[in-house]
Order: sequence, then C-alpha cells, then structure tokens
Amino acid sequence: MSVQVVPAEKAQQPVLARLLELYIHDFSELQDVDLQADGTFGYPNLPLYWLDPDRRPFFIFLDNKLAGFILIQRASEISSSPGVWDVAEFFVLRRYRRQGIGADAAHCIWTRLPGPWEVRVNESIPPRSISGSTRSPRSPTSPQPCDPFSAAAASVIISPSSRRERSEA
Repeated sequence: MSVQVVPAEKAQQPVLARLLELYIHDFSELQDVDLQADGTFGYPNLPLYWLDPDRRPFFIFLDNKLAGFILIQRASEISSSPGVWDVAEFFVLRRYRRQGIGADAAHCIWTRLPGPWEVRVNESIPPRSISGSTRSPRSPTSPQPCDPFSAAAASVIISPSSRRERSEA
C-alpha cells in the first residue's frame, strides 16, 4: 500500500468541499451540526486555504485512490504561537480507516512541513494511537513517496480540545 499526501490545487476545491461534507457528516453524530437550507453542512473557510499563505490543503491518496484530506494552518490554537503547524482538519474515508493510513499520512505531513506541531484531539472521539496500526509493518524495500516512518524534524504536541466553531477567522 502506498500512501501519498499531495497539495490540493485551487481547481480541486469542489472535490475537497465534497469530502468536507462527508467529514462533517461523520462529526454530526458527536457534535451539534445542522444542515444549511441547501442541504449541505458547508465549510465557510475553505477558500482561505488558497488565499492565506499560512493555510495549506492536502489530499490523502492510497494506491492512487482518493482516501481523505488534511487541512493545515500555521499558528497555534492552544498557545497562539505563530510558528507552530496546526492540524485544523484531518479525514480518512471510512473504508480506509484502521489500516494505518491516517498514521502514514500524519507522518508524511510532519516530514513535508518540519517544525513544531500541534494536533488537537476532539474529546468526544475515542482515543487512538497515532503511531499504532492494525496492519503489519512496512517492508523496508517498499517504495514510499514520503517515507512516512523516517525521523522528521518535527516535534508534535497532542492536546485535547473541544471542536471549535466552523467560522474561524
């Protein structure tokens, strides 16, 4: 299995918007999230990921199939430190969960964007290991686009947090 984390281009914004609908739908079991009048949940800040240089959108691919996304922002939601990378949103499609794909994608993004990181965990979601996986370890000869298990120059702080409002500024 080959996990790739690829920047989302502006032209791919509609694809990311549709994935965000699935992501928010999954959260609607745990959080008070209502549909808008048009039948979507919406994510008003999505355009900012192509306008603000401190925000970056990525797709997760598994064997060249779209498997999820990661939205990254520069600045701490916890300490307000401007030099910290923050995982704003992280989503893996249900069919690909519990296979280590999310862990591989996390390691890929930490390798791609070195420096201090914060990963906030929603308290209503059961805890899982970021480094753990239900599949067997990779063969050292398996080609990996980002070598997700190499030592990245990143320090990661995992902190519990409540889900913040969707209309962040």
